[in-house]
Amino acid sequence: MRLKALLAAIALATAAAGAAAQTPAQTSGTLVIVPAYGEVKQANDEAHVVFSIEEQDRDKILAASRANQKMKQGVEILKHEDPGGILQTRGYYTYAVYADEQPRPVGKQRQIIGWRVGQYLDMKTSAVDRLPKTVAAAQKILSLNGVQFGLSEAATRKLDAKRIEAAYGNLGERIAAIAKAMGRNPAEATIETVDFEASGAYAQNEAVAPRAAMFASGAEPKAQVEEPNFEPGETILRMQVVGKIRFR
Repeated sequence: MRLKALLAAIALATAAAGAAAQTPAQTSGTLVIVPAYGEVKQANDEAHVVFSIEEQDRDKILAASRANQKMKQGVEILKHEDPGGILQTRGYYTYAVYADEQPRPVGKQRQIIGWRVGQYLDMKTSAVDRLPKTVAAAQKILSLNGVQFGLSEAATRKLDAKRIEAAYGNLGERIAAIAKAMGRNPAEATIETVDFEASGAYAQNEAVAPRAAMFASGAEPKAQVEEPNFEPGETILRMQVVGKIRFR
């Protein structure tokens, strides 16, 4: 009789444990932190180009005159080829070229054998389709130091609105998936906080993808310069958003 009673007690305890295991956890009032992401891309519609000129001569005045004249000619060419382009000169420099005496006598000043004079010219343009022709024309006078493609301010604002929509849409999708996993109705979830760009340190910020860039070193201009090949590429903007969700 004792054995039967013991077996009955064990069976009852096992059944009770199984019933308790099958009882779902209560999720009323649960606070859930939900990270979400949005990503959008768009073709680059703006170019930043860097030109330069450098002249060298034993006579500093002659070197400066040639550099000034060629920069003026280069600016005129760019204005003709791309009237809408924004130009800015910078970095004018003049420095001496010294003789390389090896070994150099102690206490003797280095001998100046010439002068180098140069200047840089920046151009920002939205005429990306005409850029190869524009650059080739300028390379008859100026050297090309670099080209970087990106988005204009208007395109950036438009794309920023799209990435916010994409991130918030992903947040809604994740809330629905979490509610389903918890056996709850998404309508029972209340969004208490939405943190765009994770400024509240819920997650790390996503960096803007680097703009597509192309760099080319300057070369001696020829009488006729073949047009270079440029591929503007695209810019990708990402956004992180974190939502604090509470279930009723």
